[in-house]
Parts: sequence; structure tokens; C-alpha cells
Amino acid sequence: MAIKSFQHEQHSYSISYEIVNPRAKYDLIVLHGWGSNKEIMKQAFGPYMDQFRHIYIDLPGFGGSINHAVLDTAEYARVIELFLELLGAKKEIVMGHSFGGKVATLLNPNLLVLLSSAGIKLPKTWGIKAKIALFKLLKPFGIVKLRHFFVAKDAQTLNTLMYETFKKVVDEDFSQVFKNFNNKALVCWGEMDKATPLIAGNKIAELIKNSRYTVYQGDHFFFMKRSKSISGEIEEMYIRSVRD
Repeated sequence: MAIKSFQHEQHSYSISYEIVNPRAKYDLIVLHGWGSNKEIMKQAFGPYMDQFRHIYIDLPGFGGSINHAVLDTAEYARVIELFLELLGAKKEIVMGHSFGGKVATLLNPNLLVLLSSAGIKLPKTWGIKAKIALFKLLKPFGIVKLRHFFVAKDAQTLNTLMYETFKKVVDEDFSQVFKNFNNKALVCWGEMDKATPLIAGNKIAELIKNSRYTVYQGDHFFFMKRSKSISGEIEEMYIRSVRD
């Protein structure tokens, strides 16, 4: 593990990262999902794709990376872009899981790999609507202290800064961003995903014109058991595009 520190817009960032296959010809940038870290991504994909220099990154505020600012996804992408410039890394392939998929898309790589990406705004269930309404009703009475009973599971253990960041990114609609992505994309999904349902994968694959869509057995973390197959798809798509 290594750390690079830099300043951006009066804030300090220390980005934790790890490189696998450092002498490989092509760069593969790997971004984890919300609440996760680079280790889970390395565990899944580290044994495969020897032709690529894997760069596993902890997004600011997660794992070993430090964050001192309230960010939206566009700002996350800018921070990671600056980090990649410092590292001398090329955005040849960028893979992102869940929240990391939104960051990956904004980086505009030659090949975008989305694993159950966030970014499609779906209607809230009746249960979630009821919980929001109850929280708003109780808030004037000081019941805000019970916030952890009402907030999303992904936000329950966050400090104040990261909770404010979560509120900025959780409901972003990336439909237009996906539609405007013009390079090649591999969209992979777990058919039993409840965090980002399959309907979101269908929509993203429809929006990205030059995309291949593969549905695997599994849930939101389907890629942990399907990484070999996904790796094969990445190699086939990227090496073929380079030869063409």
C-alpha cells in the first residue's frame, strides 16, 4: 500500500492505493463502492488480467484515504483525476462498483466497466417514503437524536462530513451522464441485486450506446464470484479495440 498527498481547492487529500503488475503495458483503474475499500476489489480481480497494471484506489473518506471536504460525485472524479495525473496513470480502463461506477463514468475512460453502478434514480418504496415522513414529523421535537434509526444503512456509521457527502451523492441522477458517454462500456450486473436493482442495469445499458451488457447470478457483490469471467470480458473487449 502507498499514499499520495496533494492539495486541491484549499483542501488536503491523502489517497491510499496499491498497484498490481506494475510493469504491465495497459492501465486498469479500479474504484470501489460506497462504504467499501480497495481491498475487496483487489481480492476479486488481483489474480487476473496480467496484461494490465491494476491501480486499486481508496476513494476519499474510505479505507486509508483521508477526506476533509463535503464532495459530490463530480468533485470525487476531479480528485481522482488529479491523483491519476500525479501517478502518471492513463485512463485506458476504469472499473467502478456501485458509487465508484459514477466516478468511473465521469473519468471518461477508453473502456468503462460498470459493476452494478449507482446513478439511476428509481422511485422510493412505500416503506422508505414512510420512514422519511416520520423523521420529518419527529424532527421538531428533538427526535433527531434517533437519526440512526431513520437513515440509510450506508450512512449509519458515517461522521458528519461524510454524512453530508452521502446526502449529496445518494440521489444524483446520472441518466444524462450515461447517455453522453461515447466510448466503449462493459455493463455487468447481479440479477438478484437489491441495492441497485436489475432495472437500473437495463437502463444504463440502454443509455450507453456502445455497451455490452452481461447479467450474472448473484447480488450487489456478484463480482466476487464472477471476477474471472468479467476479467475475460475486459481483456477481450480492450485488446480487440487496441488491435482494431
